[in-house]
Amino acid sequence: MLIKPLSSIFALPSNKAALPSIGTALGVGLLLSLSAHAHADEIVKIGSAAPLTGPNANYGKDTENGARLAVEEINKKGLTIGGQKVTLQLDGQDDASDPRQATQVAQRLVDDKVAAVVGHMNSGTTIPASKIYSDAGIVQVSPSATNPAYTEQGFKTAYRVVATDAQQGPALANYASKNLKAKTVAIVDDATAYGQGLADQFEKQAKANGLTVLSHDATNDHAVDFRAILTKVKGERPDVIMYGGMDATGGPFAKQARQLAIRAHVLAGDGLCTPTLPSLAGEAADNVICSIAGAPLEKMPDGPAFAKRFTARFGQPPQVNAPFAYDAVNVIVDAMKAANSVDPAKILAAMPATNHQGVLGSEQFTSTGDLKQGVISVYTFKSGKQTLLDALKM
Repeated sequence: MLIKPLSSIFALPSNKAALPSIGTALGVGLLLSLSAHAHADEIVKIGSAAPLTGPNANYGKDTENGARLAVEEINKKGLTIGGQKVTLQLDGQDDASDPRQATQVAQRLVDDKVAAVVGHMNSGTTIPASKIYSDAGIVQVSPSATNPAYTEQGFKTAYRVVATDAQQGPALANYASKNLKAKTVAIVDDATAYGQGLADQFEKQAKANGLTVLSHDATNDHAVDFRAILTKVKGERPDVIMYGGMDATGGPFAKQARQLAIRAHVLAGDGLCTPTLPSLAGEAADNVICSIAGAPLEKMPDGPAFAKRFTARFGQPPQVNAPFAYDAVNVIVDAMKAANSVDPAKILAAMPATNHQGVLGSEQFTSTGDLKQGVISVYTFKSGKQTLLDALKM
């Protein structure tokens, strides 16, 4: 075998002009690198906090999917902030509807350097997490926390795109007295910030309307057997029963009330007003009258179109919170555009001037971060199908 000398293998070309200098090559490489960096989209994280495990996971996934759809549509359309192309990234976290886990999730999102947060879902997780976001100066927009205490803390970072229990509880009480002609009521709540808060607001308005509150009992959000409480309630013979809680417990509550031959309507908030209630309560769902802190999806300005897009993307229709989470993302992005910045401090400064036209309609905020105008919808179930009774502007 003929072996060539190394000098011939590594010989430089005779035309030195054909070989760029090392300095020139490095310069060209650096320019190309800088050019690529200049055109690379900036990744901006939007936090999402909801229960993705546990008894409220169906709600939580619906909430996260609403936020995810908004992020995907915004990215597809293209977003430029401060002359820089921006790609949104949803940082989804599971708080399992647990207040302690919610604070851990909140700190994780802060550490992840999110620009803002959509969440949390439950009042009992939203309220403790809000202190962490406030300390970090990060906007928090809850799509579904209805306890008035959330925005009464005075945190400038706290917003919500849903009506409050201070509106929802009285709406239910008014429906009981005016529409059902009820004179007496028994109240049961699950001892959570949401369930107890809603029940307390209902009780206050019920008494103002002249209803007699026969009893107010507490259970918990993991209970499955309500026969002891319901047996006592049956002996009181109330015209209506108010239940403050979620569908995971409210479904069995209504079912057991029917098994005990209690004929009184079960009144409840948006925790029970879900498409899954009939599967949890059986035929007893038809005896439930519930409210949702928002307009019916079919009556929202962009509701039907949103439902079509959501169903096409996730293979199932939206439940309750999805359109609220969707609008929460868009409210945050509107603030980014107004601030011309993705800096959390500048997003926060732009939030009070929000005037967003979204799926829910017009969204403007009071000085405390609540919607200036909320809507309460009242539903029942007929043959297992959720049916609108009334929609009230508050």
